[in-house]
Amino acid sequence: MKQPEGVVGAGQEAVANRAGEATVIPLRKRRLSGELYERDPKTEALITELAVLPRDALIARAEVTKRFDPNYIPSECLVYFIRASRRDNNELWFERLYRILTERVLRSLPKAESPDGETESLTRGIVRDKVFGRFVELLSADRTDYVDKLDYFEVRFDGAMASLRRDAQEKAWRDENRARPLEYDEESGELSPEVEAAAGIQDPFAASDFDDPAYRMRLEAAIDALPTEQSRIIHMLRQGIPIDSQEPDVMTIAKALGRSEKTVRTYRDKAFAALRTAMADGEER
Repeated sequence: MKQPEGVVGAGQEAVANRAGEATVIPLRKRRLSGELYERDPKTEALITELAVLPRDALIARAEVTKRFDPNYIPSECLVYFIRASRRDNNELWFERLYRILTERVLRSLPKAESPDGETESLTRGIVRDKVFGRFVELLSADRTDYVDKLDYFEVRFDGAMASLRRDAQEKAWRDENRARPLEYDEESGELSPEVEAAAGIQDPFAASDFDDPAYRMRLEAAIDALPTEQSRIIHMLRQGIPIDSQEPDVMTIAKALGRSEKTVRTYRDKAFAALRTAMADGEER
């Protein structure tokens, strides 16, 4: 007899071990060294905990949007359950999780509209559409056949999204064929949106070498050498804290440091530039 959806455990798609506990399905993608990708141990433990919840209970927790709420479910876990849902071929369960995760993604992407709501950036709109479209494409393809590119989203969701944004920014920049130099605004000393986009293209944390332990050690040393406020911003970004948010209850870097969003972005871009220089200087020639 089929159980009601709210009673079925969210971990029905997981493998049961001899003790009756859910065993999290391992990832398949391999690093350049040949080692399999692995989730953070805390993520793995939380998935195991969530897998035994009734599905309605898991959905209720998944709808929590505040990262600092104890019931908040990280996006890495949501990706896991969305991918695992194909095992029991339950489209309703997939759709409920899919809606929650895609809403999160859309909230995290830059809006095309300016703060005053009167103007719109074509570039930001294109980047937003490209990032969202690519993410949805990966999720949809994984319903048919395992897409190992999604494994990175279960390991470091924010980093994977940053990579999508970088790729979209780079393509949008090329498509517009801009010829003017990238400079700081002489009056405000802040970066223009175009410069910010270009800086995002060269995010040192999205580099192909990031999985290399030697690269990470050099990067950590470079971060420690940054001015204090820039270093704080980098550390908070790595913790997944957003620079700014439309939601008043969300803790942001701007709030934590008592700075404007534009100032935080300027410091971030200066820090990225310094890190790129430091990493380039440390490369073997």
